[in-house]
Order: sequence, then C-alpha cells, then structure tokens
Amino acid sequence: MKANGTILITGAAQRIGLHCAKRLVEDGYRVLITCRHQREDWARDPLDGIEVIQADFSTTAGIEALIAGLINRGVQLRTMIHNASLWLGDEAGAEGFQQMFMVHMQAPYLLNLASEQLFDPGVTGDIIHVSDHVARRGSRRHAAYCASKAGLEALSLSFAARLAPGIKVNTIAPALIMFNPDDTDEYRERTLAKSALGIEPGPEVVYQSICYLMDNPYVTGTCLDLNGGRNLK
Repeated sequence: MKANGTILITGAAQRIGLHCAKRLVEDGYRVLITCRHQREDWARDPLDGIEVIQADFSTTAGIEALIAGLINRGVQLRTMIHNASLWLGDEAGAEGFQQMFMVHMQAPYLLNLASEQLFDPGVTGDIIHVSDHVARRGSRRHAAYCASKAGLEALSLSFAARLAPGIKVNTIAPALIMFNPDDTDEYRERTLAKSALGIEPGPEVVYQSICYLMDNPYVTGTCLDLNGGRNLK
C-alpha cells in the first residue's frame, strides 16, 4: 500500500459513500468510514481495507465521542469527507429539521473545529462537504433539508477562510447520481429530463470529483456542481 495517508468519510455505509471508500482504498489510502449501524452482510463479506466506526450524529455527545476516539487513537487525517446525509420531507416537522441540522451542520462543524488535532500537520489537507444541487434552488416539500444543506455550504466557506493555507475546504453539490432499484420507469424518465446531459452517471463521478479537489493545490472555498447541466434546463 502506498503511504498516501488516512481519509475519513462520514455516512459511507452504502451506495455512493461506500463506492468512494473502496476506490480510495485502491488508491492506497487508509480509509475510515462512519455509520449508524453495522451492516449484517459485513460479517460475511468484510470490507477490505476499510475500518468501520459506529457513530451517532443525533446528539452532540455522540459527535464528540467520535472526535475524542479519533484523537485518542492518534489518527492523523489527510482528508475528511462530510458525506453523511439524511433525506426527510417537511412532514417530519421540527424533529426532522433538528435531525438534519445535527447530521448536515452540527457534525461537520464540530469535526472541522477539531481539525487542528485530527489532521496531519505535515501535508496540505482537504475537507470536502457533500451538499446537494437542490440547496440553492429550494424545494416545496423539502425546505428543511435544503436549508440544512445550504448551511453546510456556508460552513464550507467559513472554514475555507479559517483553515487556509494548511487545509483546503470545498463542497461538492450533486444532483442525480444513481437511481434506487425501486424507482419507476416514469420517475427515471422524468428525472433524466431535468438535466442537459440526461444520464445517470453513477458514483464514479463523485469519486472523480473528490480526487480533483484533493489533487488541485489551488482550489479552496469553492462549490463543484455535479448536476449534468440541470442549471441549463
């Protein structure tokens, strides 16, 4: 394995996050992922080269326990990717808004504040916030979700200024990346029509975006739109 350092990805137990974790392991990184619950299939088929850490982002104590555990172990990060996300509609009310605030804003905020203790001081580090294309468009049914993701983007700007030049801080704002297996043909067709490119790109494009932000030494405080040209429709 190449000595490329350690990467922490929050909420990477499945789909896009897990794909990126596996690809980064292939690149020679030590990869830590957080999740709320261990998956049963990991007992039968362990994740090669990926360390899973159970973390509860629903409370400040849970977030602080994760940070303390990383510091006590002497973890020195090269990159931290805030991928954990919660998709709730406005019918979830105040409780739903609070849950999304904790995952999308409180956890990244506290982890970023601890960056001086968590990052390897010998190399330029990266913090990458995974937002959502809809955060800047708004949504009739997901106002709280959009607001919490917009808050995440604001955190990215603030920490980019605060942590420079030692740590670059950027955002990725995806739209459709991959469908769920139970999505109907009608939904797929309608969703693909929303972008100029009209494709389901798959999780590899998120991995490519992460690599770009990590490799480029002159990018911080930016938001990389990953939406297939939805802004053109």
